[in-house]
Amino acid sequence: MIIYGIKNCDTIRKARKWLTAHEIEYEFHDFRTEGINPVQLRAWVAEAGWQKLLNKRSTTWRNLPNETKTEINETLAIFLMEENPTLIKRPVLEMSTGILVGFSENIYTEKLLS
Repeated sequence: MIIYGIKNCDTIRKARKWLTAHEIEYEFHDFRTEGINPVQLRAWVAEAGWQKLLNKRSTTWRNLPNETKTEINETLAIFLMEENPTLIKRPVLEMSTGILVGFSENIYTEKLLS
């Protein structure tokens, strides 16, 4: 199990704390230092959808030109997320059964403890 995100993200901290508290082993992959594999990103988009993966609450999104934001589509979103991994909603938890995007104690409990 691998959790993807940014080390100093509050949501990542919550998710990692939850995993540790429930004694679930995982690896941590930091987008800032390790980047993102484009093939892997496309697989996530195929599974979850680019709209779910694109973090429109991020500072990076807010700093994009308005024209880019209004013209956003799957191809552009993938390109932007590859170039700026901070645009990927965090965390992405990759498991053998698929991925979870974002953190919710209820969803983690349902998917990981049942």
